[in-house]
Amino acid sequence: KTPKLYFMDTGLACYLLGIESSEQLSRDKMRGALFENFIVTEALKRRYNQGKESNLYFYRDSNQNEIDLLLKKGSGLYGIEIKSAMTYHEDFEKTLKQMNNWIKVPIEGKAVVYAGTLENTTGKISLLNYAHLDDVLE
Repeated sequence: KTPKLYFMDTGLACYLLGIESSEQLSRDKMRGALFENFIVTEALKRRYNQGKESNLYFYRDSNQNEIDLLLKKGSGLYGIEIKSAMTYHEDFEKTLKQMNNWIKVPIEGKAVVYAGTLENTTGKISLLNYAHLDDVLE
């Protein structure tokens, strides 16, 4: 069990990192971590705003296998990989394809949430723009 720290205010996180503009953020090495932080905290706020338990988790094992966001759904889990990229790459799905090997509970679904506009919800792994994260949080 490896803890992970999230800033509820990504603006504060950017300030502490010295990021002062969106242009600077787009080039910063912390962009991916800040985007992931933003998605996780927005998901958490949405769940609480609806009066629901968070049911949100992060997974990393001793072999450094990692799932950015796990949502307890039904009797199983929904795995979400978060990417800040604007362009989809097939390797975004790599950990989601392997997660059944590490997590021994039923997997109810999987999604890649990213900053791009191409979406696909017909395959085994959904591809969603971050603005549609609500589709999997319900």
